[in-house]
Amino acid sequence: MKPINRFSLFLSLGLWAISCSGQSSVKNGNNEGVYSYKNASFDGIGKVYMGREISFVMGFEGMSWLERSSREKEENVSKAIDNLPVQANSVVADIGAGSGYFTFRIAPRVPEGKVYAVEIQDAAIQYLTTKSKELGFPQVEPIMGTETSPNLPENTVDVALLVDVYHELEYPVEMLAGIRNALKPKGKLILIEYRGEDDWIPIKPLHKMTVNQAKKELEANGFKLVQNGKFLSIQHFLVFERVD
Repeated sequence: MKPINRFSLFLSLGLWAISCSGQSSVKNGNNEGVYSYKNASFDGIGKVYMGREISFVMGFEGMSWLERSSREKEENVSKAIDNLPVQANSVVADIGAGSGYFTFRIAPRVPEGKVYAVEIQDAAIQYLTTKSKELGFPQVEPIMGTETSPNLPENTVDVALLVDVYHELEYPVEMLAGIRNALKPKGKLILIEYRGEDDWIPIKPLHKMTVNQAKKELEANGFKLVQNGKFLSIQHFLVFERVD
């Protein structure tokens, strides 16, 4: 496999970190004891969960990165969407939807269902609302989440999708609890993350995840890994199921 454009990826991720510096906030929650803290690395917030430093959140200023013309070729987006376990009436939550790159490609797959496009940034919510109307997708519903909750209705979601998002969650324990609460019994949570096992993938370390780390964190929060899809070029496609 030929390596993708290293300069483009490093530059874009560097700009993300710069645009997002200082956005992280310190809050005291009921689960705060599960986190530890250290001096922040360049791309991190200094907050650690189960041995992993959490990365900065991508600002909506990085929308051009999400919509780059090379993304389909680099990330096999169509293959990822083709492998989503959805039907015409499925309810999908695209958590950390950003510009809706996945949201608006999933919407035609669920004409009788719904796509919740969850974001925590006002600019993203406004953009998603406008674009869903322009594209004629009434099944797309933007949802304003928070750092600790996706604000999704309880027991309504068939598939929760996090594309290159989980590593940025400032409160992963709280967010996973919210996602689990929103999922139907046997509902699926899918993580698409750059492969942390492969050094050759030109993505900064805190923006990657290994299978072992993802399993460790999600199994501690009421999920089990039921599929490790190995069909994407540079990312994991990990399907977790809610454990009751």
